[in-house]
Amino acid sequence: MPILQENVSLKTYNTFGIDVTANYFVEVKNVEDLREVFNHPIAKTKKLLVLGGGSNMLFTKNFDGIVLKVSIPGITYQTQGDDVVVTAGGGVVWNDLVLYCVDNNFAGIENLTLIPGTVGASPIQNIGAYGVELKDIFTSCTAFEIATGELRIFNYADCNFGYRDSVFKNELKNKYIITSVQFHLSKQAKLQTHYGAITAELEKRNIAAPTIADVSNVVAAIRVSKLPDPKTIGNAGSFFKNPVIEKTEFDSLVKRFPNVVNYPAANGKVKLAAGWLIEQCGFKGIVVGETGTWKNQALVLVNHGHASGQEVYTFSEQIINTVYTKFAVKLEREVNIL
Repeated sequence: MPILQENVSLKTYNTFGIDVTANYFVEVKNVEDLREVFNHPIAKTKKLLVLGGGSNMLFTKNFDGIVLKVSIPGITYQTQGDDVVVTAGGGVVWNDLVLYCVDNNFAGIENLTLIPGTVGASPIQNIGAYGVELKDIFTSCTAFEIATGELRIFNYADCNFGYRDSVFKNELKNKYIITSVQFHLSKQAKLQTHYGAITAELEKRNIAAPTIADVSNVVAAIRVSKLPDPKTIGNAGSFFKNPVIEKTEFDSLVKRFPNVVNYPAANGKVKLAAGWLIEQCGFKGIVVGETGTWKNQALVLVNHGHASGQEVYTFSEQIINTVYTKFAVKLEREVNIL
């Protein structure tokens, strides 16, 4: 039986380093652990928070319920010709999976190097970076239904993926716990190097025929140059989503701001760089009390040591309002607020 601990600090379980307390805390390492937890009388009366790497949330107060840390391990794979199906436990650290695949020359996941969090959280958020999203390599996931204790397999169509979105953030929110994920990769690389600074960084390194390891290393270098290490300064990576707007809105915006950073999006829409919008409003690298934005990337909010979650939230609200006033574009938080 997994141990149900009481009054546990969550400071080391969230990458913002916000010091709040959970009434109850339990770590699970397999499906049977999950069943035992949900058969416990306390679980039938308390709110539940499922925690992976704690890298995509901001605690603004203590949690009056059970925090369930998913630590289900394991990575396996099967090959058929050039196709590779990799299965990873929900508790596997995401970047450990990426490095495992790169080391084995399984292509398709390399652009997602150094994204924080765990495998189990990756479909929920439809994580993405540098022109690749989780949905591009997703085959299926196995999830534990909280109400029944049964396992269900979700295929691609079931997940209803969108930009940083899925069925698990909407109609199935808080109903399932993802225990494992299957990914479709390949032994034949089709590299995506057009997005962001990847091409420029490869050229700077005099790499004309990059491997997936080269792309992974370059993505890691770019991320490290822009994003702070949560072990050094508390943060949750990109705090806001890159806004996606209609083409007509963009046409109006670009007349006023010809240098607005943008990328093509689905259905003829246009994706804007939230970091650029925030920086143009003068927020890059500023310090407000114990919080602020990162010196190298305005999209990242940080905890300079003793920030409360409410302090960070209030600052994020200031950014949202200022960007809207200047650009008439509404930023949306990527980080979950609790």
